[in-house]
Amino acid sequence: MKKIKELTVDELFEMYVLIKNADVRLAKNGKKFIAFTFQDTSGTVDGKFWDASEEEIKRYRAGQVVLLNGKREMYQGNPQVKIIHLRTTKPEEPNDPALYMERAPIKREEMEEEINQTLFEITNAHWNRIVRFLLNKYQKEFFEFPAAKRNHHAFAGGLAFHTLTMLRLGKAIVKEYPQLNASLLYAGIIIHDLGKVIELTGPSSTEYTVVGNLVGHLVLVDEEITKACIELKINDADEDIVILRHMVLSHHGLLEYGSPVRPRIMEAEILHQIDNIDASMQMLSSAVKNAEPGTYTERIFGMDNRSFYVPKDI
Repeated sequence: MKKIKELTVDELFEMYVLIKNADVRLAKNGKKFIAFTFQDTSGTVDGKFWDASEEEIKRYRAGQVVLLNGKREMYQGNPQVKIIHLRTTKPEEPNDPALYMERAPIKREEMEEEINQTLFEITNAHWNRIVRFLLNKYQKEFFEFPAAKRNHHAFAGGLAFHTLTMLRLGKAIVKEYPQLNASLLYAGIIIHDLGKVIELTGPSSTEYTVVGNLVGHLVLVDEEITKACIELKINDADEDIVILRHMVLSHHGLLEYGSPVRPRIMEAEILHQIDNIDASMQMLSSAVKNAEPGTYTERIFGMDNRSFYVPKDI
């Protein structure tokens, strides 16, 4: 049986998939429809279930495995499926959601080991204690959660994988620019997105929590740093703590992208740049992998809705 990302345009198919998202919306004719995101281990695809009844809205919920019969199509440069028939799975059918979840390409144990080894390179005592405290507090979630609901690293283990890739980039940059404070950069990288374990609901049927929507992960991790200081009896007015907080609060780079402040120290600017590089490469790699040489990728929402050409002779 084919995977979602192996389907070609206009291909008819039948496959078991996981409902990752099921958003109920109102069409122009006043009738409700369900905007689905279906998932298997290869990735996701969207599809709309028109004129949904109240019974169907209750039946098809995020986190359920369903048997989907449909046709692969393109709409405004993006892949989608036309739903021909949909039903819930029977008890004897493969209905474990874990079978359909995309996961990080590196095993959790390997990511955990490499990140833990990097802790020894954080030589500032305050930063080291805070990072260790927060990783211990949220260890399970940190290595299981995605880094986002939809865009980059939106798969189980994506948060830790994103963090690890950024650490590798950071170490390469520190070798080239030894004037950077490696200890600060690594501490900032490890905890910059840790607030997502509070902002998001988890790896399956990922949604934003209420506090995630209303406060956001930058502020949430800043609060976690302050709580850690209280627990560890560290003065949060010390300059090294203020600088660490600045690292996480500024890592989106621009105010319009959610940062309450822009980067004002070298390491904060580099953290922001590394974050952008890794997010962009993950989105590009996923899109290019699913496009034939000599064609364009699907439009990538997280990159200004651009599509990218895949050269065929290089």
